[in-house]
Amino acid sequence: MDWPPDRPKKHPHPPTKLGQKFGRRHFFLVTGLILFTCVFPLFWISSTSWLYYLAVYVAMEIIIAMLIVPWECLPTEMTRDYKERTVLSGSRMVISSTGTAIVFIILAVLKQANNPNAYLVAGIAWTILFVIAIAISTFGTWERPITDEFIEEHTNQPKVKISDFIKNSIHEYAETFHNKAFRTHLAVYLLSFTGKDLFSTLLPTFIVCCITGAGESWPWTLQALSIVGIPVTIVATKLMVVKGPRFIFRLSYISIIAAMVVYIAVYLLNIHNPFWIFIIASLVYQCGRALLEFTPWNLFPFMPDVDYIMTRGDRAGLYASVMTFFRKSTGAIATWIAGILLEFTGYNSATMKNYETTPAQVRFSITLIFFLGTVMLIAYALWLSRHIYLDADTHAVLKSEIERLENGGDKKDVSDEARLVCEELTGHPYESLWPETSSVKK
Repeated sequence: MDWPPDRPKKHPHPPTKLGQKFGRRHFFLVTGLILFTCVFPLFWISSTSWLYYLAVYVAMEIIIAMLIVPWECLPTEMTRDYKERTVLSGSRMVISSTGTAIVFIILAVLKQANNPNAYLVAGIAWTILFVIAIAISTFGTWERPITDEFIEEHTNQPKVKISDFIKNSIHEYAETFHNKAFRTHLAVYLLSFTGKDLFSTLLPTFIVCCITGAGESWPWTLQALSIVGIPVTIVATKLMVVKGPRFIFRLSYISIIAAMVVYIAVYLLNIHNPFWIFIIASLVYQCGRALLEFTPWNLFPFMPDVDYIMTRGDRAGLYASVMTFFRKSTGAIATWIAGILLEFTGYNSATMKNYETTPAQVRFSITLIFFLGTVMLIAYALWLSRHIYLDADTHAVLKSEIERLENGGDKKDVSDEARLVCEELTGHPYESLWPETSSVKK
């Protein structure tokens, strides 16, 4: 999905007139909105065929990619200002936190309900809610305008064969790793989100099977505490400007590790019915989780700026695509590995329904995987986050240097501060930056 938004005139691309009418990003948002409205409700139609649900699921993944990749480019194009981008990203993360909370709250309620149509009703409600949200994002935002020069440049380019499209896509994916700031950012992002995936996947099994006196609905109730992410995200928006991403990363990861220590302590001490202890630990975890989700996506809109001084290319779509590709890949792998590890412990979901029916050795193995898997990934992300160099101050220097060069400034006149910042962010000597012409393949 990165290819069409960044190169709207090449095959296989949207029709030129539609692309120019809606914009490079918004063409796909409008298309995705229509397809989402038609396809998402199909999830909630009862069927005995797993092929039906597989087809709907794959279709939804494609539609979501069609929406998410262009959408992730918008903060980069709507403004260059660090504070304004942070507010934009913070606003969307507040809405994201609200959506997460609503999903888990509804799931917690459904768990207690005996209504056979409960999931259908919830599905209809979610469809309406999501369509409204997508429509607001589509028609309430703007993107970098397509200039006549841009259209002329791309009109004169030859059409791209499918084989060349795949080859160029792989090449450009690899090129993003030349960006030092993005390499570090992506590693921290994937480690922390994969740790979060393991936690979410294993939490229900850990609580129900390893904690004495635990109720079946506990995991859903604890996950519903994600509602605290709403005020936490609002506070994080201010912290992003005042303290910077490294501070928020540390606060997030330390909170999550502290919550994990409480979980493991309850197991080791064999505390019976520790509901309120888990409530407190989960509140701490959810605060950390909200910060974990907030920070990478607030930092991401600045990555194309680092690439811009390296290549003079507009590749926000490429970076959004790489982020989405690796996130989906690691998320799928984490869930798969969690299932394999559970099976390796001897866990059998058909017979091990609670603490009493789960053997002690299996309980210990589940707890070990739950604790070590999550903590090791989060701890590694914490260590790597020390190398996050992009913040309000360094971005201001980068932006100023880009503007100076765009206005015809000579590279020889670069200040010592600008040279240091540009080299630290890109990982390349200043002399190799800002080529005479764009180094991006057309």
